[in-house]
Amino acid sequence: MKLPVEVNEQSQEPIYYQIEEQIKALIVSGSIPAGTALPSIRALAADLGCSVITTRRAYQNLEQHHYIKTQRGKGTFVQEVDVNERDLMKEKTVTEALQRAIRTANQHDYTEEEIKTLFERVLREETTDA
Repeated sequence: MKLPVEVNEQSQEPIYYQIEEQIKALIVSGSIPAGTALPSIRALAADLGCSVITTRRAYQNLEQHHYIKTQRGKGTFVQEVDVNERDLMKEKTVTEALQRAIRTANQHDYTEEEIKTLFERVLREETTDA
């Protein structure tokens, strides 16, 4: 299985974190159902053009937080996520992304009004693209 995950070398976020967050979002949204086999660490590293150490760290973090489970000799699989927990995780993930965006806007000296205007524009663009 090839995951729809991309890394941005220009991002300030570490590559392992980018991978982790994208896989987490795919699991929480239900795009990758429970029981689905994930690519091996080596295969994912090759697909993304990054190191095995980087992908291993992402998988270890996901396993530590019970999103995935590695079975020796069989592979790595998506764990079942409770519906209530899934809703909480979805909200937490989106909230954290919005917080990061607001921090970035603040670092660039945007006013609250300018941030709202940008948010509404991006929301309209993303809604019409969907």
